[in-house]
Formats: sequence, C-alpha cells, structure tokens
Amino acid sequence: MKHAGEDRRPIVCFGEALIDFLAQAPLSPQAPRAFLQFAGGAPANVAVAVARLGGHAQFVGMLGEDMFGDFLLAQLHDAGVDVGYVMRTASAKTALAFVSLDEDGERSFSFYRPPAADLLFRAEHFDVRCLDEAAVFHVCSNSLTEADIAQTTVAGMRRARAAGALVSMDANLRPSLWSADTDPAPRLWAALLEADLVKLCRAELDFLAQSAGTESAALQRLLAGHARCVLVTDGAAPIRWFARDAQGTVATFRIAATDTTGAGDAFVGGLLHQLVAQGITAGTFSDFLAQPARLEAALAFAAAAGALATTRHGAFAAMPEREDIERLLQAQA
Repeated sequence: MKHAGEDRRPIVCFGEALIDFLAQAPLSPQAPRAFLQFAGGAPANVAVAVARLGGHAQFVGMLGEDMFGDFLLAQLHDAGVDVGYVMRTASAKTALAFVSLDEDGERSFSFYRPPAADLLFRAEHFDVRCLDEAAVFHVCSNSLTEADIAQTTVAGMRRARAAGALVSMDANLRPSLWSADTDPAPRLWAALLEADLVKLCRAELDFLAQSAGTESAALQRLLAGHARCVLVTDGAAPIRWFARDAQGTVATFRIAATDTTGAGDAFVGGLLHQLVAQGITAGTFSDFLAQPARLEAALAFAAAAGALATTRHGAFAAMPEREDIERLLQAQA
C-alpha cells in the first residue's frame, strides 16, 4: 500500500545471502540431529522485511551457481524483493550457517564461509542505475570480513551517498566470521563512519568502546562522522537513540520468543520502511531527527517488527506483515 509522501525509490540492501540450517529438536534421544533449511543473511533479511511491509526492496549481492543460490534467488523473488541486480558465480559456493537455539531462543552459529560467493562481489559489479535510484543503501559488517569485499562495501556506500541515498549500516558483528589474525575494528570503523544511520547492539557498542576508550567516546566518534543517528538495542531493554543534539529511549515489547534469528533485521527493515514511507530522504533526515516524537514512533514500529520476528522460526519466514505490527502496537500501547 502506498502512503502519502512515500518515496517509491528502492531500499537497496547489499551483502550476503546465505542458508541458515536451523537445528531441530530430536524426535527421540537416539535420533540423529537434523537441520531444516531456511533462507537468510542479514541484508537479505532486511530486504525481505521491507518487501513484506509493502515497500520497494532490492537485494544486491553475489550468489553461487548451485542449488542453494537457486533457492535463495527464488525465496527473495517470492518474498517480493527485486533481484534484478543479483550476480551469480561458479567460482565459489553459496555460504551456509548452522544455527542452534537455547531454551530462550537465543542463537549460536557455525558458519561455512569463506570461501563463499558473496565475498566475490566487486565494485565493478554494481549497476550504476541501482545506486543512482536508491532511496536507502543498507549494509552490515558481514561484507567487511575480507579486504576486497570491505573495499567494495565502502565504495558502494560512498557512491550511493553521492547519488543522494540515505546510507544505513547495522554492525551485526559476528566474530566467528573473521579470521583469527584479523582485528575487525579498523574495517568496522571505516564503514560505520560512512553511514548516516547506524544500528548497534549493546555488545557491539562495547566492542567499539574498547578502541575508542569509552562508550561516550565511541558514540561521539560515530556522530562526528557521517552518522546523524545511532541506535543501540539490548534485547528486551529499551532502545537507546542518539542524535547530534538529542538522545532518548523507546520501550520494546513483551513477547514470548521462540527464535531470535532475524529479529534485528526485522527491526532495521521496519525502521527503513517507515523512513521511506514518510518521505524521509538523506536531505530531510536531520529535520526528521529534530522531531523526537516522529523518530520514536518509527522506532516503536521497528521494535514491534523485531519482537514479532522472534515468535517464528527462520529468517525470511519470520518477517512480519504490517497488520501484525499494527495489532501489536495497539495491544501494548
């Protein structure tokens, strides 16, 4: 559904799409462990979240020419995501992640990456039309784990900003994806300082504080770059937001979680959709932030999206629809 003032340029999500193999409860103590295939990958999840809400979402990345790449492409298309700029390669396989859940639905990951197809995307693979037409260009740190893909990611962020897009980054730091001899901090900072909108979880802010000296210094460094808004989530605790001249908190939602996979991506997708639906652009983002009530309403919508995603298994499959979010907002107003 189109809303008044809505910008129909796409929200472009760049980076990895992968297969989440979710551990299933054994049928008996003697039964072998089984895993069920789900489509996932943080930026791909965000694209699906936007599409599920009725927004115009594009996913850009590299998939393997294998059965898993075929599956991901079909799942993205079926979810309503524009996949016209997706590249394929026979030089590497599509990435895999095996996911187990504890009794509270919290995840632990075992990644089969690198090598992986998504890491082979290069700056020359970007279609100029994709970056020129974007309302929002969104990335996460999983496309920073090797030097070449990190360079590509930052180049895309800069090119999209030059074309007038709002640049968004969810740190989404997964230490197990990084080689033991690589410190994520330099590449992470280099990308975060290119983003207009930064989303961190509490552990990621703590990580950045180690290199900046303190939490306050980390936030100040972010807001001294391109960032005009930094969001910090912490599970069920209130969301903290920081702009250059103001800050505040927004309550989360009380809900029984079964699988937290994709919850942060649903949150980001919900927020980006709200920004574009309200006609917020890179040029008007600062004016929007100067109205805390509008920002906090958008964050509440995003928080409801993230909460609902924890009630379903999988990532793509867990992304909620607008009607579900509106019902939760009304129920817990």
